[in-house]
Amino acid sequence: MYKPEVIYIIDSKAFSLGDPEEQSTIPFSGSALGVRGCAHTEAEAVSASWFSSPSSCHPPPPWQTDMRLFLLLVVTLLSVAPVVVNGGDKKKLQIGIKKRVDNCPIKSRKGDVLNMHYTGKLEDGTEFDSSIPRNQPFTFTLGTGQVIKGWDQGLLGMCEGEKRKLVIPSELGYGDRGAPPKIPGGATLIFEVELLSIERRSDL
Repeated sequence: MYKPEVIYIIDSKAFSLGDPEEQSTIPFSGSALGVRGCAHTEAEAVSASWFSSPSSCHPPPPWQTDMRLFLLLVVTLLSVAPVVVNGGDKKKLQIGIKKRVDNCPIKSRKGDVLNMHYTGKLEDGTEFDSSIPRNQPFTFTLGTGQVIKGWDQGLLGMCEGEKRKLVIPSELGYGDRGAPPKIPGGATLIFEVELLSIERRSDL
């Protein structure tokens, strides 16, 4: 029947504390109960706080510790580093509320016909289009691809009388081609819009 043993290492010899008649002295091979290391006194054997290879009776040299810490740091950084795709993260659509409406019984949704006033500018402040001087609202159906994606996304959930500012990246605007001659390729578009009225399909 197997009996667990406790082994102390004293002066490079191992003493097995099993049955008294079975006690023996064995040369210390650097392995006791599966733990590799060595100690020179009973106190060291009991309270040893470091482990080494069977052939060493000293803690690992500082450069080994430094190398392990360095490798651990590299692995950690690689695991948390963001993945870069196609040169970087794409810009996101920004929506700012310039005028809120307290009484909002209906909000715009996909399929609604919207009547809007708008002014469009480039990042340098150059105005490329506006419905206000023409005094003619722009009418379109939301979410059906009749306008740029930045509008289809940025005008959802809007109240009649509400005003918004949209900052639209080129990916949701006119892309790399632009809309010559007024809108260059890759341009970020800035729109100030006002929703005048909503015509819901069920109301038509």
